[in-house]
Amino acid sequence: MRLLILICYNSVVIILIGCYNMKLDTNNHSVFSLYYHLVLVIKYRRQVFDDTMSEFAKDEFAKDIFLRISKLYNITLEQWNHDKDHVHIMFRAHPNTEISKFMNAYKSASSRLIKENFPAVRRKLWKEMFWSRSFCLLTTGGAPIEAIRKYIERQGQHK
Repeated sequence: MRLLILICYNSVVIILIGCYNMKLDTNNHSVFSLYYHLVLVIKYRRQVFDDTMSEFAKDEFAKDIFLRISKLYNITLEQWNHDKDHVHIMFRAHPNTEISKFMNAYKSASSRLIKENFPAVRRKLWKEMFWSRSFCLLTTGGAPIEAIRKYIERQGQHK
């Protein structure tokens, strides 16, 4: 059985479930934990990531590009990995982060860097775009959705 802990911090209720060691971010008036899992797909699902590009991608655009762009959008890279035709990125954000603008900036910068350093990629993709317009963005966190639903349902009920 999981333990439900409620913490009140400056009128903000934080729900912690289980024994998770959850890191909470703060700003002037709030406490939050906003984790996202982003999956970006290469245009036409082309399998262009090979071992060389993989090492470059891990070193360069998982760290360098993400660090430069993330400061503008209050985003912190947590984890990054790839397959031959897509990448997985887990990041933390602030409540005021404009996720769609961040994703566009990241896709533009990483696309430009890959095409500059791996010109053969252009032949595999036909056009200038490296990333598909499609993406998958999921919120992640420590509390299961059902636990939060039940907590909200019970609000105002006196036992």
